[in-house]
Amino acid sequence: MSKNKWVIDPTHSQIQFKVKHLMISTVTGYFKEFNLEATTENDDFTTMRDVIFTIDTDSVDTNNEPRDTHLKSADFFNSEAFKTIAFTGTSYTGSGNAGKLSGNLSIRGIVKPVLVNIEFGGIVVDSYGQTKAGFTVEGKINRTEFGLTWGALTEAGNIVVADDVKFHGEIQLIKNTEQ
Repeated sequence: MSKNKWVIDPTHSQIQFKVKHLMISTVTGYFKEFNLEATTENDDFTTMRDVIFTIDTDSVDTNNEPRDTHLKSADFFNSEAFKTIAFTGTSYTGSGNAGKLSGNLSIRGIVKPVLVNIEFGGIVVDSYGQTKAGFTVEGKINRTEFGLTWGALTEAGNIVVADDVKFHGEIQLIKNTEQ
């Protein structure tokens, strides 16, 4: 069997997160800079291994500059000291178009196991002759388990930022032909 290396197509991929604010509405943010590489046997993504996904913490964008600055500060990502969030996949289970990818997530130097839901969209060859694969990725983490413990209460006792953070990714990979 041949091994195929896949790399992110950044112009056709996005990473988003959502967190409750004041427990009454949801704030959505994005990361503008990220990278993903994976290896498969042939084009079979159920054989995924060597999955390495990194995010540049300084690229966080919530469409609110003061909030982004706060997220980059030591209260949250501490982007100056911890430049990346990293996920390393360890095993994939599933069949057909649905599966789960287990792995280790590192935020602020704290590593915890996480489980990510994967929906495989398929493989196509685009008009430039590139072989591409598409995925929807979803999951949830508790931010405090990764040292993102900043919190505040309003005068009425409402929590300002929830602990649970949902993430969603639309990922398109390109088969690397320079192996």
